[in-house]
Amino acid sequence: PRQTKAVVVDVYSVLKKEARLTPRATAGEREATWIIADYLDVVLHVFTAETRAYYRLEDLWADVPAVELEAASG
Repeated sequence: PRQTKAVVVDVYSVLKKEARLTPRATAGEREATWIIADYLDVVLHVFTAETRAYYRLEDLWADVPAVELEAASG
């Protein structure tokens, strides 16, 4: 949970500083096993390993085509 919080805080800090973006809503900070930050165009999901294994979202969405994205250049 401490690492999930750290990831979300880092993403928040960078997006706020570099793009002046803040999430419209967040959920899960208290338990920190699955934190969601809704940036409208993108929804950030950060899981602990145990929570990710439990929900197996990759299996749930296995029939959806994968899309490769290029990393943003700074």
